[in-house]
Amino acid sequence: MANFTLDINNRRYEVEVASGTSLLWVLREHLGLTGTKYGCGIAQCGSCTIHINNKPMKACVLQVDDFANGQKIKTIEGLSEKGDHPVQMAWIEAQAPQCGYCHSGQIMQAVALLEENPNPTREEIKMYMNGILCRCGTYLRILKAIELASNHKDSQT
Repeated sequence: MANFTLDINNRRYEVEVASGTSLLWVLREHLGLTGTKYGCGIAQCGSCTIHINNKPMKACVLQVDDFANGQKIKTIEGLSEKGDHPVQMAWIEAQAPQCGYCHSGQIMQAVALLEENPNPTREEIKMYMNGILCRCGTYLRILKAIELASNHKDSQT
């Protein structure tokens, strides 16, 4: 076992786990941050998407060893304390979730997109969101939610 210090959602966490442990399992099983979901385990579905230094990454294939060096990790729990981040609010307004399983990954990917490109076209949204799968097929509602969030950002400035 090894000790690791992680910076997650602007808070420091100390964990003792085996070297090579998946960052996803550290988040979920050791720290109780269960908003990040396990989907496929091979970085193909995107349910486990988190941000590392403001970039979306798939936690299921990341090893804790590589992220205990001061990198800023953000999970869905870190977007807002009350679930009122503009993207989360747009998700509710568009009624994007059906089963909801993929949506923490969808939301984290969408937040990264809007931070990089506050006014994406529909085609840019489709391209950026392409790696996050939704088994229920709510893609049109997801697109609508991202467009709503983009429009809300415009009206807030």
